[in-house]
Amino acid sequence: MSDVADWWSTAIIDMEPGRIDLRGEPIQDLIGNLGFAEMIWFMVRGDKPSPAQLKLFEAALVAAVDHGPQAPSIATARMAVTCGLPLNNAMASAVNMLGDIHGGAGEQAVTLYHFAASHSSNLEVAMDEWIALNGKILPGFGHRFHTPTDPRAPRLMALVDEAIANEACDGRFKAVAREIESELARRKGKPVPMNIDGATAVIYAELGFAAPLARGLFCLSRSVGILAHAWEQTQQGGRNKGPTPPKYRWTYLNAETLGSVDQ
Repeated sequence: MSDVADWWSTAIIDMEPGRIDLRGEPIQDLIGNLGFAEMIWFMVRGDKPSPAQLKLFEAALVAAVDHGPQAPSIATARMAVTCGLPLNNAMASAVNMLGDIHGGAGEQAVTLYHFAASHSSNLEVAMDEWIALNGKILPGFGHRFHTPTDPRAPRLMALVDEAIANEACDGRFKAVAREIESELARRKGKPVPMNIDGATAVIYAELGFAAPLARGLFCLSRSVGILAHAWEQTQQGGRNKGPTPPKYRWTYLNAETLGSVDQ
């Protein structure tokens, strides 16, 4: 390390008293000229999207903002507020709920699409290999609540088609996702439609975002709903709300019950 300043190195920001440059551009030139979605792209990637790319990117961000208090992240935000936490702590608690199972499917679906694309000559083999490595649930397809179809996915895929027509992307990962959808239907004997995670994964893959960024972008998107719910709960009041109303009890597993479960 030649200088203390080398402790951290970044191409994202440079500043001194009276000057702030982000990605080489003065902050005052960005304020009022870049929308928030465009700013996210600019900060993460260092370039600026075309208008067609931006429209598709923003659509993915908008689609995932909320899925109600049944979603653990949203429920956590509301419960945190009733425990006396301020908005920032409620938001942090909620975002920390977004893991591999709740919040990770978009990243996993991008990974799946890249995996399948690398086996483009034989999708069936690719799916068998994926299932052997990761289990039988394919991320991005089917939905436990929205049956038969997640209403967000068809709209997003229509916007992907529009983006392809406007040369914002080439459609490679859209084709892969549709092939997986068809193969899943063949194997299951019924449709297993793409859900929002599968559709946003198509968008992020088409736009060139790395798989881990799909989860980070989902966190940004869902933070909007988290903030809205935390603020609403603040206005409603309530103290120490748990995941179920007070008069309802959990299922107690005694030794006899545990024995029957083990058998």
